[in-house]
Amino acid sequence: MMRGADATLHAFVEGRRTALFRSAYLLCGNRDEADDLVQTTLVKVVLGARRYGRLDNLEAYARQTLINTFIAGRRRFWRREHAYGELPETPAESADNDTGLMVRAALAKLAPKQRAVLVLRYWEDLSVNDTADLLGMRVSTVKSHTARGIAAMRAAVREEHV
Repeated sequence: MMRGADATLHAFVEGRRTALFRSAYLLCGNRDEADDLVQTTLVKVVLGARRYGRLDNLEAYARQTLINTFIAGRRRFWRREHAYGELPETPAESADNDTGLMVRAALAKLAPKQRAVLVLRYWEDLSVNDTADLLGMRVSTVKSHTARGIAAMRAAVREEHV
C-alpha cells in the first residue's frame, strides 16, 4: 500500500507521462531520445519531490526539469558526434509535403533554447511571462527567441517547398 505522497507522485507520473513525451518529442525530434528525456525527467521529479518533502507545483517542476535536462544534454560534446561504420546512403528526394514533417524538421534545425521557447509558447501554450520564468530568461529574450525561431522555421519551410 502506498503512502499519500507516493500515491500522489504515482498518479502524477501516470497522468503526465504522455504529455511530457509529446513535448520531449518536439524538443528532440526522435522517439527514443524523447523517451529517455522523459524517463530522466520523471526520475528527477520523483527524487526531487521525495528530497524536498513536497513541491508546490509538481507540473511546473516537471516542465522545468524537462527543459533543463534537454538543454543540458545538448551542451554535451558527445551529443554532437555521430560515428558510423559506413556512410549512410543519401535518400531520394521525397515528394511528401506533410506539414507535420516539415514543421518537425524545421524545429529540429533550431538552437535548443529557441526550440524550447517555441515548444513552451505554442505547444504547451504558455504565456511569454510564464515561459520567461520557466527558462530563467528575460521577457525580451523570450520574445526575440520566438521571433527568430519562427523566422527560421518559415525560411526552412519555404526552402523545403522550393
